[in-house]
Amino acid sequence: MEQKRAKKTRLDPDTVLGMLKRILAENGKDYVGTYAVAIVCLVIVALTTAFTAWIMEAVVNEAFANQRADVVWLICGSILAAFILRGLASYGQAVALAQVGNNIVARYQKRLFDHLMALSVGFFSDMRSAQIAAQISQNVTGIRDVLNLTITSLARDLLTLVALIGVMISKDALLTLVVFAVAPPLLIALRYISKRLRSATRESVELNSHVLGAMQETVQGVTIVKAFTMEEQLRAKMRVLIDAAEGRANRIVRLTERTSPLTETLAGIAISGVLAYAAFRSIYGGVLPGAFFAFVTALLLAYEPAKRLARLQVNLERAIVNARMIYEILDIVPTQADAPNAVPLKVEGGRVVFDAVDFAYTEGEPILTDVSFTAEAGRTTALVGPSGAGKSTVIGLIPRFHDPERGRILIDGQDIAAVTKNSLRAAIAYVSQQPYLFEGTIRDNIRYGRPDATDAEIEAAAHQAHAHAFILSQPQGYDTPVGENGITLSGGQRQRLSIARALVRNAPILLLDEATSALDTESEALVQSALETAMEGRTVIVIAHRLSTIARADKIIVMQNGRVAEEGRHEELARREEGLYARFHRMQALGLDSDAALEAAAETGDTERKGKSAS
Repeated sequence: MEQKRAKKTRLDPDTVLGMLKRILAENGKDYVGTYAVAIVCLVIVALTTAFTAWIMEAVVNEAFANQRADVVWLICGSILAAFILRGLASYGQAVALAQVGNNIVARYQKRLFDHLMALSVGFFSDMRSAQIAAQISQNVTGIRDVLNLTITSLARDLLTLVALIGVMISKDALLTLVVFAVAPPLLIALRYISKRLRSATRESVELNSHVLGAMQETVQGVTIVKAFTMEEQLRAKMRVLIDAAEGRANRIVRLTERTSPLTETLAGIAISGVLAYAAFRSIYGGVLPGAFFAFVTALLLAYEPAKRLARLQVNLERAIVNARMIYEILDIVPTQADAPNAVPLKVEGGRVVFDAVDFAYTEGEPILTDVSFTAEAGRTTALVGPSGAGKSTVIGLIPRFHDPERGRILIDGQDIAAVTKNSLRAAIAYVSQQPYLFEGTIRDNIRYGRPDATDAEIEAAAHQAHAHAFILSQPQGYDTPVGENGITLSGGQRQRLSIARALVRNAPILLLDEATSALDTESEALVQSALETAMEGRTVIVIAHRLSTIARADKIIVMQNGRVAEEGRHEELARREEGLYARFHRMQALGLDSDAALEAAAETGDTERKGKSAS
């Protein structure tokens, strides 16, 4: 859904320059002061390096050839000062760039999280959560690296190289031209390597995200892994993924390090040629060696910045690939933004109306077709039907986890598409079929229902959900950490905490997606009693399979194949001889559990309809 709506016009994703411009436009002005400090320090590093090479002529000629003792102290003092200054400047630029880099990483982590929170549930249905987390953790440093590489390469390496070339030209212009004759073949080779590195880096990042995602999912589902003896299957799967990731990583190393033998060979040719030329001039021409030593020093000092600049495109390409994958997420346009003139929802009673609603997931079969019903304010409406009938989809449309393709959903006469999502969801308390607890304590998890809830209100909600007793039996009571997704608690305990979280919200509309499905009979009876108290004065829409829950509802909506098959009260529907609900009621009376009874009732109805059609 949203992935296909990513912006394509903001920049050419295949251009390093385009990505660099975007990163600088978004971050440059915020760090201009710190970058200025770093650049000044880098300039000092470059100039002191060039000064070290330049003064070599005076060192050799004045100290060794002319043997002037009065000049030696001045030369040595200036060299010492240059080194101290360079050390302080190196420290300053390293600290400044590190602070900026860390802040950029933190900024983009916050921005990514905020953006992910703005995306619809559909995006997360299409993407594996573990893979998203792994991809973000691997790529978020790419933007920092792009900026740091650019700044250090321009302000330190390029300026150092230019200054040293200036020293070399001042000492021997002809020899400088000879040295740089090796540059063109080096640039051509690096361009070829960079192009091949781009695709290899992207493949490596994607494979590594698969590896980390698979590991995370295995850890989260370790009880299932152990129960079904899946260890060997998962080992084989992980070996394939890890071997593929290793292969890509090795390919990247081979491509990246191809620059080393190339630059070393060309540098060797240049330096050996310079030494031979200078030696012959000194031997046969009687030229003082000071200028030669200064030239060679400049050449040797220029080697490292030249080597880093030669590898810049290669390193920058890798960082750009990582940055581009972050922007691919940030450029996804949320499909469920508030309408331009959205207003806050005003709930008076909480009457929910479905008006001819159609819904289908992207490029899929229709899930709901022409669904119309009313959930009266302050009443309980139960949704009943076999698996796949569309009950959970109905529940998911009310808080706008998804939007219908056609039709309207109204709350107290207000189309929910025309109100703000925050005000809509603030009026709804939701308990899902699979209870989910977050990192933190029991108290923290209940308080997520309403951040401003007091400790007394949290404990009152726990009492209503019949969770207070088991909470007090925990080692630290309400301050007991729940572990990853509440792994230290039973399924029934997790569900009761989820219900307490919904109750503390004190919202006028309560959505229960089979909220008692994870409870044993005793816990269900306790929670059902608590829910009956919580339902008073609220509009409740509940998906239920158990007859004890359904029979108490003020209205029952029976769904089949994405449509409303029938609706009414329990007594009325049970008396209909041909109705789906009546068949379900009869089969449950024969001892079938609720799910089996619903499936059997639906199949019986389909068979009867086919028989009538045939006759």
